[in-house]
Amino acid sequence: MTHPSTHLDIVAAPGVFADLATAQELVARALSARGLTGGIVDTAAGSDEVIVVPGGGVPIDMASYSSVVRVDLGQCEPDRSDGVRTHIRGRGIDGLRFAIDSVFFHRFHPGTILSYGDHLEQRVEQRLPEGDGPFPVAVLIHGGYWRSRWEFDLMDAMAVDLTARGYATWNVEYRRPDEHGWDATTDDVAAALAALETATGDLDLNRIVLMGHSAGGQLAMRLAADSAGKTVSPALAVSLAGVLDLRVGDERWLGDGAVSTALGARFADAQQTYEASSPNSRLPLGVPQLVVCAMSDDPNLLEISRAYYAAASAGSDSVVSVEGPGGHFAVIDPASEIYQDMVREVDARM
Repeated sequence: MTHPSTHLDIVAAPGVFADLATAQELVARALSARGLTGGIVDTAAGSDEVIVVPGGGVPIDMASYSSVVRVDLGQCEPDRSDGVRTHIRGRGIDGLRFAIDSVFFHRFHPGTILSYGDHLEQRVEQRLPEGDGPFPVAVLIHGGYWRSRWEFDLMDAMAVDLTARGYATWNVEYRRPDEHGWDATTDDVAAALAALETATGDLDLNRIVLMGHSAGGQLAMRLAADSAGKTVSPALAVSLAGVLDLRVGDERWLGDGAVSTALGARFADAQQTYEASSPNSRLPLGVPQLVVCAMSDDPNLLEISRAYYAAASAGSDSVVSVEGPGGHFAVIDPASEIYQDMVREVDARM
C-alpha cells in the first residue's frame, strides 16, 4: 500500500509576497502543525498536489502538476480551471495556512465530491466512517459572513473528526449572496439537505444533525425551521457561534455590514425577508437545538446566542446551551475544550 507523501511544495511567483521571510515563517509553522515538510519553491519537485501562488489574474500552466490548490492573496474571480481543486482567494497571506490545511486533509483524509445542482458551487464533500452502517449524518454549513472568499474548507477538520467518530459527514458548499444573491444561498442549503435522500452510503436519515458555524449557524437554524414536515429533516440543529438575530446583526454592523450586504437591504427596508431568515424570528423551530458559543468570541455573537437560547427555552423547543473558553473558531476546532463539550452533547442526542 502506497502512503501519501508528507512533503508539500508551495510554488510562488517572484515578487508575489511583500516580504518573503514572513511568508516562509507562516508556511513553516503551518507545515509543522500538520507534520509536513516542504516550503516555498520556484518549481515543484514531485507529482503530488501542490499549492501555487501565481499572482492575481495570472493563469496557471497545469502541465507540470497533477492537482493544484491555487492561492490569491487578494480578492479576485474564482479560478475553476481543470486541475485546480480549490481556489483560496481574498484571505491575505493567511490563505497559505488554509491552503496547507486543505492539502493535508484531502491527502490524508479524502472525501468524495458530489453535486446537488448544475453550478460548480452546488456541491458537498461526503466522508463515510469505516465499518458498517447505518451511520448518523452530520450536515455541515460553513460561515464567513456569507462572503464568497470563505468556502467549505473551513469545516474540513470538523468533518474529518466527526467521520472518525462514526458520523457520515456532508460538508456543504453553496452559492454565496455577494456573488449570487440571497435566494440562491437559501435555495442551495435546502437542496443540499434534500439531496441526502438519494445519497449513496448506508445513511440513517432519521439521525441527521444540522451544524452551522457563524453565518452558517443562521443558515442551519433557518433550514431546520424550513424542513419541518419534509422527507429529509434534522433530528437536531446546532448553532456554532451563529448569527441568530439578523436585525441585531444589521443594527450593530457585524462583519462590516455583512448582514445587509447578504440580504440586499437594511432591516428597515426588508423586514419580511429578515423575519423569514432570522432564526430568532422563526421560533419555535420544531427541532431540538444546541446553542454553542465561546466566551472570548465577539461579544455581540455571545450576547445574541444567549438571547436566542433564552427565547427558545421559553417556548416548546428542547434547547441546550454550551459555553466554554476560546474564540470564534474554537467551536469548530476538534482540539478545543468547547468543541469536545459540544460533541458530547450531540452524541447524547443522536
